[in-house]
Amino acid sequence: MMQFIETYNLTGIIIGLVTFVIIGLFHPLVIKGEYYFGVKCWWVFLLLGIGGIIAALLLRNLILSTSCGVFAFSSFWSIGELFEQRKRVEKGWFPKREKNK
Repeated sequence: MMQFIETYNLTGIIIGLVTFVIIGLFHPLVIKGEYYFGVKCWWVFLLLGIGGIIAALLLRNLILSTSCGVFAFSSFWSIGELFEQRKRVEKGWFPKREKNK
């Protein structure tokens, strides 16, 4: 499979596609995370990011290593987006979860 990818110079296309999918998955994760847990779930994104960096350093395959790096830094970016999401909820742009009494 890697020979096919290298022969047709598809590495950049695959990395771009994986990046697109990862970013697309993190968008709803941030929204749902803030909705259900508030900003106190930021540490989950931190641990995911650290795990992604470790995986990127250990993997020798270019596509997998790069994908883990993209995953790691998307996780780190999500920490900031989590706090921004809280501001968007306060502005009324997204629904606020009502606590059950």
